[in-house]
Amino acid sequence: MKGLLVAGTHSDAGKSVVTAGICRWLVRQGVRVAPFKGQNMSLNSFVTRDGAEIGRAQAMQAQAARVEPSALMNPVLLKPGGDSSSQVIVLGRAVGELSARGYHGGRQRELLDTVVGCLEELGRTHDAVICEGAGSPAEINLRRTDIVNMALARRASLPALVVGDIDRGGVFASFFGTTALLGPEDQALVCGYLVNKFRGDVTLLQPGLDMLNKLTGRPALGVLPFAHGLGIDEEDGLRARESKAAGAPLGEEVLRVAVAAVPLMSNFTDVDALAAEPGVVVRFVDRPEEIADADLVVLPGTRGTVRALRWLHERGLADAVRRRAAEGRPVLGVCGGFQMLGERIEDDVESRAGTVAGLGLLPVRVRFAADKTLARPEGRALGEPVSGYEIHHGVAELLGGDEEFLDGCRVGAVWGTHWHGSLESDGFRREFLRRVAAQAGRRFVPAPGTSFAALREAQLDRLADLIDAHMDTAALLRLIEDGAPAGLPFLPPGAP
Repeated sequence: MKGLLVAGTHSDAGKSVVTAGICRWLVRQGVRVAPFKGQNMSLNSFVTRDGAEIGRAQAMQAQAARVEPSALMNPVLLKPGGDSSSQVIVLGRAVGELSARGYHGGRQRELLDTVVGCLEELGRTHDAVICEGAGSPAEINLRRTDIVNMALARRASLPALVVGDIDRGGVFASFFGTTALLGPEDQALVCGYLVNKFRGDVTLLQPGLDMLNKLTGRPALGVLPFAHGLGIDEEDGLRARESKAAGAPLGEEVLRVAVAAVPLMSNFTDVDALAAEPGVVVRFVDRPEEIADADLVVLPGTRGTVRALRWLHERGLADAVRRRAAEGRPVLGVCGGFQMLGERIEDDVESRAGTVAGLGLLPVRVRFAADKTLARPEGRALGEPVSGYEIHHGVAELLGGDEEFLDGCRVGAVWGTHWHGSLESDGFRREFLRRVAAQAGRRFVPAPGTSFAALREAQLDRLADLIDAHMDTAALLRLIEDGAPAGLPFLPPGAP
């Protein structure tokens, strides 16, 4: 198989965006390429056209490769439901809940053949497969149950490139230590390093790169500069609290959006399309005073609706949201956020809390079903075409409302829907923002030319440009075509 494993010195080193950048760079060279991540732990997921649930990062990487996303690209997805358990999704379908000990104790290794089979199938239909690792391959406590890092590389004879985030510091020690904690078979596949998020004069870094080469016998294949705005479709919420804004408003005032940073927040990428609008400022909040000046409050999706609802009450946000609704100030609930806005929730599946009172702002009753709804709905709303995707156990019973809204409803200035991704539909988003601005009394005007799809394409092309300008792409192609070179030195002590 022709391909590459993009590993990392730690989580959030930049593996997802580097994988996407390499995919887009390859497809621009005429290579038929597919992304792959054998096992992904993320609350940001997506629904393929055939109704399979995969990590949203892999859907983004498929877009970078200009191919249709499929369950083959992410055969195992783990969606955390707390500190010690996750929902396990195999080939796009939930198969149950497992504790971390139960998963790593045996179930994980059983899935290695499934993961390798999916990778091989992609290899038969594409010229190359770019695989993303998870966490770090040097997590020696998990080595025996690995199915996504070096165990996969060994089974498929894939060369590995290790990415390190220099912005966090200690990148040379991380490169050396990551390699030295791998066994001989694994080290034989580690072919080089990629420095990510470098700021400053790269010539000052060169002596360190030269010493790393002498110490490890492996080159640095590039130094990617720090670039803002490239954290597209991240797998977790490490940077969810950052404020986001695209530029100056077209009208006289900005529109301020506050997103409640609920526990187990899922698909927080829903608000990326809002942040792409000039004059819209998006921030994530966890205190009632932080929504006092907001023009729109968003209750996002969550893997723990009842837990998030309890959190809203504990923080005083529940009362603050109710006051907003009584004052006619806009609130939007998406998926779990929509469920929380309803009258009651009957949950014997996710939290097993039984019947719980909602915020009572929408005439909706929600009952959690054992089977998950996975769909790619399309339709019209606010006079505009709109599409999205649904991922939820909760089944909503609508009991009224001022108007229907994407299979949900609106009452006054409170809107609710199960549809993720709807705000990526440009005409619908602009009309929604016009109505929000009118309800909030803001002199805000949506920019008529903003295309979220075009902005996403530009981001992916920008990633490819960084790969082209700052990597040794000839060496990259040799690795993908020929695999790991023979004779790479072993660094002691190796894995136990």
